[in-house]
Amino acid sequence: MNVEFISGSVVYATTDAIVNAANSRLMHAGGLARAIADAAGPALWAACDLIDEVPTGSAVATTAGNLAATWVIHAVGPVWQGGHSGEAELLAGAYRSSLQVAAEIGARSVAFPSISTGIFGYPLELAAPVAITAVREAWAEHADAIDEVAFYLYTEREYGVFARAGEGGTSSP
Repeated sequence: MNVEFISGSVVYATTDAIVNAANSRLMHAGGLARAIADAAGPALWAACDLIDEVPTGSAVATTAGNLAATWVIHAVGPVWQGGHSGEAELLAGAYRSSLQVAAEIGARSVAFPSISTGIFGYPLELAAPVAITAVREAWAEHADAIDEVAFYLYTEREYGVFARAGEGGTSSP
């Protein structure tokens, strides 16, 4: 079992579940959340409308609508506030919760983006090691339920930072 780092958009991942870098109200105003919602279509929008606020550091699953995946796991990462407001713990919680939800819904393969590093402003170089560590630890807890985990990194910079943080691109949980 290896964590993979793939250059590209998580929107096009063919895994059982893709993770959306969401806000707590599951509003798809822009960025990755909007791209996922637009590609998924009305079924995803309708499913999100039925969900109350999702706490920062946690995740919830919905249908994936028109996407290749079966589910979208909406993970709510923190807004960067300088690093002294528990951001690392909340970010790790978003990744861990995503894999917990994946195991609960029966998703055997999961594709992650870089959570909180876009409009939420979390510095990429600080987020990558938190993300990779949290995913490795959570995957080890759910190794019997989840076979494949990958990070889909949209920009060359994201890919480079995550690959370096992951020591060459793969690791075993």
